[in-house]
Amino acid sequence: MSYSVGQVAGFAGVTVRTLHYYDRAGLLSPGDRSPAGYRLYSDADLGRLQQILFYRELGFSLEEIGSILQDPRADVLEQLRERHRQLTEQVTRLQKLVEVAEHAMAVQQTGVELTPQERFEVFGDVVFDLSYATDAHLKWGRSEAHRESMARAAAHTKEDWQQLMAEATAWRKRLLATFDAGAPPDGERARVLAEEHRQHVGRWFAPCPPETHCRIADDYVADARAFALVVPPAEQRPGLAQFLHTAVHANAVHANAVHANAGHANAGHANAGHANAGHGEAG
Repeated sequence: MSYSVGQVAGFAGVTVRTLHYYDRAGLLSPGDRSPAGYRLYSDADLGRLQQILFYRELGFSLEEIGSILQDPRADVLEQLRERHRQLTEQVTRLQKLVEVAEHAMAVQQTGVELTPQERFEVFGDVVFDLSYATDAHLKWGRSEAHRESMARAAAHTKEDWQQLMAEATAWRKRLLATFDAGAPPDGERARVLAEEHRQHVGRWFAPCPPETHCRIADDYVADARAFALVVPPAEQRPGLAQFLHTAVHANAVHANAVHANAGHANAGHANAGHANAGHGEAG
């Protein structure tokens, strides 16, 4: 049975131009022509094309493929062994490039420039999920606070990170103890913990007003990857993310109320000052 060049191209997943090139290179010349002079490929030609594509997939050059197909005495097994060795070396090189790229992404997206061993020493079970870091960058990347956070994180030394994580670990233990004791999430104890966390973020990364802190806490209940940065999965309890979320929002309400009261008090002092000034003028 014979097949046109278009049919063969469809079978093999190659272009017609590729088949024409193989013909000119002497790799695959169709065994027949139609009355109109068009190439016609036989079943044997299809078998030869399959061999060519197999070797091409392994990275052999067209010249090497031509030698293999033309010389029945060619040591194909030895050539395949050599190609296997080359591919293995290439895989090793590519793996190293992957590691370099992952490190570069980690620095750019998490702002943490530490070796893998240093990361383990500093962060322990707390891991940076690069997929979450990428999503967070897309979500927050245009904000000045996010850019400042990344810049400050990148500037932290190993000693900075050790101190930062020590503070975070101590805070996390108090959070777990408060949650396990059954304290209300909107109570004073939980609110104080939320405020400590807000101050921690502001001290080490970027200013964190209550409104920003609430948006951060919203991620804790919406995305497990975000909460894992605060509490490692092995230490998490059902409902803990929601507990912290409620505490953060309760703390924001408290902070806004304190700010409002302070504003009223300042206004009262100002009014009293005006009144005293009036009395002075009257005297």
